Amino acid sequence: MQRSKLSVFPALLLTGSALWLSGCSTTTSEDATANWSPNKIYAEARDEANSGAYEKAIPLFEKLEGRAAGTPLAQQAQLEKAYAYYKSGEQAQAISTLDRFLKLHPASPALDYALYLKGLVNFNENLGMFSSITRQDLSERDQKSAKESFEAFKELSTRFPESRYTPDAQARMTYIVNALAQYEVHVARYYYSRGAYAAAVNRAQTALTDYRDAPSLEEALYIVVRSYDALGLPTLRDDAQRVLEKNYPNSPFLSSGFKGKDTRWWQFW
Repeated sequence: MQRSKLSVFPALLLTGSALWLSGCSTTTSEDATANWSPNKIYAEARDEANSGAYEKAIPLFEKLEGRAAGTPLAQQAQLEKAYAYYKSGEQAQAISTLDRFLKLHPASPALDYALYLKGLVNFNENLGMFSSITRQDLSERDQKSAKESFEAFKELSTRFPESRYTPDAQARMTYIVNALAQYEVHVARYYYSRGAYAAAVNRAQTALTDYRDAPSLEEALYIVVRSYDALGLPTLRDDAQRVLEKNYPNSPFLSSGFKGKDTRWWQFW
């Protein structure tokens, strides 16, 4: 529920004359929806949302939550308010609304949609991060949104395997895993290019350990090989080389190094 903002104005002292305020009194703005039925409020809110006026739809959905409390319509209003927040770019408000819905309505028939929408909000918020990191010098970035998106999609897929939203959620989970793995590889390559070979090995190993079967693991192994070579550790280098050759016998990294593979990983989705 939104709070009304109260502004406090200082009194003005007018020298030499008196200010008389006649016919003025403190009034409250009228609620245009006071005599509306819940169905009318819902219809108006949907019209605003459908026209893209989400900032007008949100307060109407909030009113509907109160007017229709305890009914399926109130649950619908809460979900559509979350979607309106999402479409208007208010990710934090959307997630907060969805978390409240999941807590209050654990048996709702719309639970699968709520989980899907929560995953989608975090997924889209995270795309900006993934699409831009290859143009930056970086060492660390927050991956919290991507991981929370994955967890929401995973819960949806596990609890509601027959849901209409599950196939898309699973596709997005694959994207997230691949993107997070490639992120680790990108950071490993960043460290390698700056001579921080031990750090490069650590980040490449993170990708190899945490993200099985991701496409970027081929490059991760190559970074490990090159880093161990630069560190003067031939035994570890040769072990990593054998793993690379066994798993990727036709790897372009083996013949051409970093130039042998297109690594534009942000085109996954």
